Parts: sequence; C-alpha cells; structure tokens
Amino acid sequence: MTLHSKDIARLIDISAVQTPHGKKEIVELVKYAKEHSFIAVHVLPCWVTFLKSMIFAEDDILIGSPVGFPSGGHRTEIKVAETKQMLIDGVQEIDMMMNVGMLRSANYDYVEDDIRAVVTAAGELPVKVIIETYYLTDDEIKKSCELCINAGAEFIKTSSGWAREGATLKNISLITSFAGDAIKVKAAGGVRDLDTLVKMYKMGVTRFGINVHSSKSIIEECEKMPGKAVHIGIHREQDTTT
Repeated sequence: MTLHSKDIARLIDISAVQTPHGKKEIVELVKYAKEHSFIAVHVLPCWVTFLKSMIFAEDDILIGSPVGFPSGGHRTEIKVAETKQMLIDGVQEIDMMMNVGMLRSANYDYVEDDIRAVVTAAGELPVKVIIETYYLTDDEIKKSCELCINAGAEFIKTSSGWAREGATLKNISLITSFAGDAIKVKAAGGVRDLDTLVKMYKMGVTRFGINVHSSKSIIEECEKMPGKAVHIGIHREQDTTT
C-alpha cells in the first residue's frame, strides 16, 4: 500500500484551538488546508462562523469544533446546548471532551450518559470523544473506550493537545488492541513526524489531530520520499514501544 502526501493530508485534522488563536491563525490554517486538501479544520466554537465564511463545499474540507473543551468538566446540559449551537453555526464534526474527573472517580454511568447526550444532540454528525490519555491509567483508558463504544461515539481521540502528553505508540496500541473495530481512533497530541504517523496508521488509526507546524513538516517529509509517497505493508500491526 502506498500513501502519497495528499492521502496523508486526508487523514489529518489541522487546528487552531489554543487560547491565543484568532483571525490571523485561522486564516493561515485555512490557506494551508486548501493548499494541501486536509480533511478538516478545527477552531474554537466562537470562530466557527468565521471559519465557515472561508470554506466552501468545493474545498472538500470539513468544519470541526470542540465541545466541553478543554477540561470536560461542563455540565451535560451545557455540552448539549453547545453542540446544538454548533450545528446551527455549521460544524460538520464534533470533538467532545470527556469528563475525565468523573471517569477517574469511577462515576461511569455519568460519563457514558454525558457522551450519549452529545452524540444524540449531534444527530448524524460524527462525534470524537477526547479521553485525555495523559491523566489515565491503562485500565482507565480501556474503560473510556468501553464507555465511548456503549454511548455510540464514532471515534476515540487521545488528547486535547492541552495536556503534557497525548498520543504515544503505547497508548495507541492499548486502545486499538482493546477496541478493535468497534470504534475508530484519532491520534492527537505529539504526532510530529511521518514515521510516527505511519506507525500509528498501521496500528489502526484513521484520523490525526496535528497542528499547522507539524502537519507542514509531515507533508514536506512525505514529498521528499522517493515517488513522493510512503510505502507501507497491507497488514495492521501492534506496537508496545513508547
């Protein structure tokens, strides 16, 4: 199997979701997304309508935004209201922050109901649930996967990008080996080079959340490869290295 740079771009959500990000960063984000056909652009909720004004159907770029971001500690009613407003504003994907504190307190019914409420409010739109692996034990990561699957989420996402660490080969292997084909996986936080992306793709990751700087580096790295493509085996593999 061969992945060209455009194929890789169609695996990557690029984002501007940090506190200082404003019009300047979003304009840059959209320019680069159109240049390389990244699959999605994600911004904070207040910027969704501005983002939509710059992206059109022919651009083939999805509009995404987070719910309950970045702590996950919002009441469920607030997450639902935020989801409904973002649908009005024009989002096409939602990355929801799981209530990590409730999960770590073993309040599993609350966490599952919280996710399900957002999935229901989102209707047909895909919901990716950010579990913030940095704060979780291996057993808590597995439990998060179970709750996301039960609640009907489309993706498990490793990190908000605000924690000290996000996706690692170890936690990706743990998630994909536990969840199998029951749910898709988005690796976010710490994917900064082509080699890491390819290894995670071979483990079963189908989407990546990567900032502009690192996404540029990855695309440029791919375009320097022979044939401007990376060749990978047809099999998916598990890796327990860090």
